[in-house]
Amino acid sequence: MPSIDETLGQYSELFILLAAMAYTVAFIAFCWDLATSSKTIRSVESRLAREQSEQKVLAGAGGGAAAGSAGNAGADTSVETADEAMVYTKERRVAARIGVAITIVAALVHAAGVISRAIAAHRVPWGNMYEFCTTGGLVVAVVFLLVLTRKDVRFLGSFVIGLVVIMLCAAAIGFPTPVAHLVPALQSYWLIIHVSIAVIASALFTLTFAMSVLQLLQANREARARAGQPERMGFLRLVPSALSLENFAYRVNAIAFVLWTFTLMAGAIWAEKAWGRYWGWDTKEVWTFVIWVVYAGYLHARATRGWTGTRAAWLSIVGYLCVVFNFTIVNVFFSGLHSYSGIQ
Repeated sequence: MPSIDETLGQYSELFILLAAMAYTVAFIAFCWDLATSSKTIRSVESRLAREQSEQKVLAGAGGGAAAGSAGNAGADTSVETADEAMVYTKERRVAARIGVAITIVAALVHAAGVISRAIAAHRVPWGNMYEFCTTGGLVVAVVFLLVLTRKDVRFLGSFVIGLVVIMLCAAAIGFPTPVAHLVPALQSYWLIIHVSIAVIASALFTLTFAMSVLQLLQANREARARAGQPERMGFLRLVPSALSLENFAYRVNAIAFVLWTFTLMAGAIWAEKAWGRYWGWDTKEVWTFVIWVVYAGYLHARATRGWTGTRAAWLSIVGYLCVVFNFTIVNVFFSGLHSYSGIQ
C-alpha cells in the first residue's frame, strides 16, 4: 500500500482554509448585492412616486394616469427584477458579479485542496466526515456555478455560498481528520459509486433547500402585498415569484431524488458484498431510507395531491433537514456498521 504524503496533506488543508476565506468574501459580496439592490429599488420607486405626484398636481387626473403608465414602464427598464424564466438582463449588478468571480476563484482553490488530499492519500477524497464536507462543499459550489451558466440565480448566492462556508468550517473545526488510508470495509470500488452519487444528490438538495426558504419569504411578501400591508425585505424584488421558485425547486428535486434512489440501491448492493445482506436496519440505512421517503412524499404530494405553495416548500425543507441530521447526528452520535466518521 502506498505511503501517505503528509506534506501534501498539509497543503490540502491550507487550500481548504484559503477557499473558506474566499467563499466568505464571496458570501459578503452576494449579501452586499441584495442589500444595495434593495436600496436602489426603493430609491427609484420613491423618485417615481414623487414624479407621479407632481404630474398629477400639474396635469390633473388624466395626466396623472399617463404619468403613472410612464412611471411603470420606467420602473420595468430601470429596476432589475428576476422574471419567471430567470434569464439575465442588461442591468449591471457589480456586487453580484464580484461574488460570482470570487466564487469561481474559491472553487478552483477548493478543488486544489480536494485533489491534493486525494493524491496524498492515493484514493478518492471522501472516506470520512472531513472529506465528505470538503468534497460536498465543492460539489455544491460547482453545481451552483453550472446553474449560473443557464439561469440567473445569483439571488441564491448568499444562501448557497453561506452553506458552503458552514460546511468547510464544520470540516476544519468539527471534524478535523489527518489524511490516512481507508479502513478495510471502505476499500471498495462501491465507495466511489455510492458516495459520489450521494454527494451530488446532497448538493442538489442544498440548492432546493435555499430556493424553498426563499419561496416561503417571497410567498409571505406576496401575501402582504395582496393584503395592502407595507412591504418588507425589498431584496426579494431580485427573486422570482414564489410559484417560479417552487416549480424550479420541484424539477431539481426530481433529479436529486433519482440520484438518491440510486444511492440507496448502490448502498444495498455494497452492503450485500461487505456484510452478506442487502438491508440490516442499521441507523445510517434507516435514515437514508427516511430521506428517500420524505422526498418521495414531496414529489407525490405535489404532483398528484395538489400540495403546492408553502406546504411543498416545507416538505422540501424537512427533507433537507433529514439529510443534515443523517450526516451530522447519525454519523457522530449513533454507533453502527457505518461508523466511519474519522473522529477520534
